[in-house]
Amino acid sequence: MHYVIVTAARNEAAIIARTLESVVAQSRRPDRWVIVDDGSTDRTAGIVAEYAQQYPWIVLVERPARIDRNFAGKVRAVNTGIEALGDLPFEILVNLDADVSFEPDYMEFLLRKFADDPKLGIAGTPFTQAGGYDSTKDSYEGENYVAGPCQVFRYTCFRDIGGYVANPAGGVDWIAVMMARMKGWTVTAFPEKRFHHHRSMGTAERSDVGALFSYGQKDYYLGGSPVWQLFRCAYRMTRRPVAVGGLALLMGYTWAAMRGMKRPVSPELVQFHRREQMKKLRAVFRALVRFRTPDAFRLATDRRPD
Repeated sequence: MHYVIVTAARNEAAIIARTLESVVAQSRRPDRWVIVDDGSTDRTAGIVAEYAQQYPWIVLVERPARIDRNFAGKVRAVNTGIEALGDLPFEILVNLDADVSFEPDYMEFLLRKFADDPKLGIAGTPFTQAGGYDSTKDSYEGENYVAGPCQVFRYTCFRDIGGYVANPAGGVDWIAVMMARMKGWTVTAFPEKRFHHHRSMGTAERSDVGALFSYGQKDYYLGGSPVWQLFRCAYRMTRRPVAVGGLALLMGYTWAAMRGMKRPVSPELVQFHRREQMKKLRAVFRALVRFRTPDAFRLATDRRPD
């Protein structure tokens, strides 16, 4: 299967070489990798240009500097990268952040998954971060969610959902996943492998607490259930930064609700999302009353007998 990669990069000079080395080392290299420098003020573009001289399948596209950093800008950068592909034929589109790394057979592994399942629309893997974080244990998104730093699309699926929604506040990766699932595509994070995310999610140009406040806002405007949010905040209070992190999540959600932040998703998607959250919450309670540790990664698909 032919695949391409698009990366939107902004001020990633300290990290992007790790991503470049990971892709260059792949057992199955992409037909083309378009890296869009989104107005960086550091050496990001220069580093990419050096690799592009060595590897002709790497293409650097530079966009003018912009004052703000938001997710709508990132979506526009990704779209610029897709446009730069021109008429190049491909079946698989990889949206790859500039701050990740993975094993040499990572892409080949995922390509095999697409070849095996024609209904697979979005694929990826769990991920790790500094401090021992592993998304299979420390996140309740589960195996039917593929995180934004490395989302691999069957291109027909990407077109079917209309691409990424240019929502300035974020959640573009989550919206893509939920839209794909609502349209009948399979979305799977395969636990056999991991990618490493070299920056904590959401912390680009903000603190950890600021990122959690922003995540709380996102939980609201993406339609998250207030019941789920209370339990999510209580759980987060047990993680670092202890107590403060959970409070930041709760304050973000409450602040967004009080302001009546506009939701960029349909009522149908909100209902779909909340049904899944309640299903996960029931699975958590079933596990706890039986003195079992909830399997955070497989809550939504847990078929173990009661």
